[in-house]
Amino acid sequence: MPTNAPSAARALLDVTSSDSTLRRFLHGLPGVDAVGLEARAAALGTRSIKTTAKAYAIDLAISMVDLTTLEGADTPGKVRALGAKAVRPDPTDRTAPGTAAVCVYPDMVAVAKEAVAGSGVKVASVATAFPAGRAALDVKLADVRDAVAAGADEIDMVIDRGAFLAGRYLKVYDEIVAVKEASGAARLKVIFETGELSTYDNIRRASWLGMLAGADFIKTSTGKVAVNATPANTLLMLEAVRDFRDRTGVQVGVKPAGGIRTSKDAIKFLVLVNETAGGDWLDNHWFRFGASSLLNDLLMQRQKLATGRYSGPDYVTVD
Repeated sequence: MPTNAPSAARALLDVTSSDSTLRRFLHGLPGVDAVGLEARAAALGTRSIKTTAKAYAIDLAISMVDLTTLEGADTPGKVRALGAKAVRPDPTDRTAPGTAAVCVYPDMVAVAKEAVAGSGVKVASVATAFPAGRAALDVKLADVRDAVAAGADEIDMVIDRGAFLAGRYLKVYDEIVAVKEASGAARLKVIFETGELSTYDNIRRASWLGMLAGADFIKTSTGKVAVNATPANTLLMLEAVRDFRDRTGVQVGVKPAGGIRTSKDAIKFLVLVNETAGGDWLDNHWFRFGASSLLNDLLMQRQKLATGRYSGPDYVTVD
């Protein structure tokens, strides 16, 4: 655990002193009741909210979006347009909140930074050989340093899933610590790629591993695999950050990413946050949505609530 952690958190320092102690700690975490977890996530997803609460929830969700483009065909023009949309999602309505951040590849950070300058919208950059993470550590750290030097406010790293699944937990821990150091003042989001971790127990272990190593956020997915954010895996991660704060006093954020496309989906996730971690996480400093198409649906639903009319997809810009 980083030495600058609060004293309560430093009490866990001994669990990262060796591979065997870290393994003992992670495998000593309570096993996940998969049936119970999925049932609770499904039950919370059926909660209905009133119209006034829905309007608040939609604006809150907009403010939590990390508006993302991570394609090989990304161009400076596309990133500038994304930045403009993040700053003013609905040009016809100045009351619409801006998004939390734009998320791009490291070589587009400077373009994104210029596009959102003066707005309060952050620039997040993926790094560490995203999305597979298959590179030497010095290459990954150079990736991070390039993004930070270009002005990234946040770094979204991927863990070495091969090392994690092989039980080489200390290697994964040490890599996160090194990336955290290379990130400097930028906040670090640690992506687990939950769809590749096979079990809920592994997702719980990865969550605690990331938090012990100094993650500012734990994040479900890259959005590049078949299974991304789900209510169940997000609920499990919310339980982990809640329990970690109870034990250490350190609050860590959560970012579900991939597959969240509608306002209805987003509101279900906000209910999960409120009912599991609590109101302290209902803020874009502690909860984010990694998404590209979600913002458009949020804007259309927002416009429908305001006018009583559903304008359809031509009401918003195409990402």
